[in-house]
Amino acid sequence: QLQLDESGGGLAQAGGSLTLSCAASARTAYRYGLGWFRQAPGQEREFVAAISWSGGSTWYSKSVKGRFTISKDNAADTVYLQMNNLKPEDTAVYYCAATKDPVATEVGDYEHWGRGTQVTVSS
Repeated sequence: QLQLDESGGGLAQAGGSLTLSCAASARTAYRYGLGWFRQAPGQEREFVAAISWSGGSTWYSKSVKGRFTISKDNAADTVYLQMNNLKPEDTAVYYCAATKDPVATEVGDYEHWGRGTQVTVSS
């Protein structure tokens, strides 16, 4: 069973930066594509970014493209989300997820989920 543990959330000012980390528990974690999703209060969970199992392909939502960067360290079984130029609308609980699908940007594509980490951006 693959377990995912997010960390790095917190409070940031608009224009600031945060880096989220997601550590995977299983030794087979490198075989999974990994993604980040977020959910604001009263809203549906939405796709943020994803990276293929090899790390060679990445995908981003339009709202974060150019500001966020997803990366993967297979040796450390960890995926990162570098978030720059943060905006108040980035405030949400951020979730890490893992999938066996080669291309996955939908919630339903992912089989494993972390518990989430809160990101709050003040104006």
